[in-house]
Amino acid sequence: MFITDAYAQAASGGTDGAAGSMLQFLPLVLIFVVFYFLLIRPQQRKMKEHKALVSAIKRGDRVITTGGLIGQVSEVVDDNEVQLEIAEGVRVRVLRGSINEVLNRTEPTKAVQDNSPDKKSGDGR
Repeated sequence: MFITDAYAQAASGGTDGAAGSMLQFLPLVLIFVVFYFLLIRPQQRKMKEHKALVSAIKRGDRVITTGGLIGQVSEVVDDNEVQLEIAEGVRVRVLRGSINEVLNRTEPTKAVQDNSPDKKSGDGR
């Protein structure tokens, strides 16, 4: 007698099948969207910037490693390693991925243009 009443109460209070299930998943979808924009996307951007920084390292750059070593790149060994000079005559090989920051970049030398007034071409005065 009591069992049949309990089944009848549970069956009568339901919502629409598709609309109810979508409404239940809405908070989970919103949480995922918030996590994506606050955590995942900025981390991917940071990884992309670090990869560009590491791939642009060349000889003469002053860098800081993740271990705290400050040195100047004396040689680019291959795609994965560089050689740092951390003191006069002291050179160590480190992985490119362990480079955390570039302090000073070396600029390629540019051809110096001489625009002084005595070198101008003209009538020879």
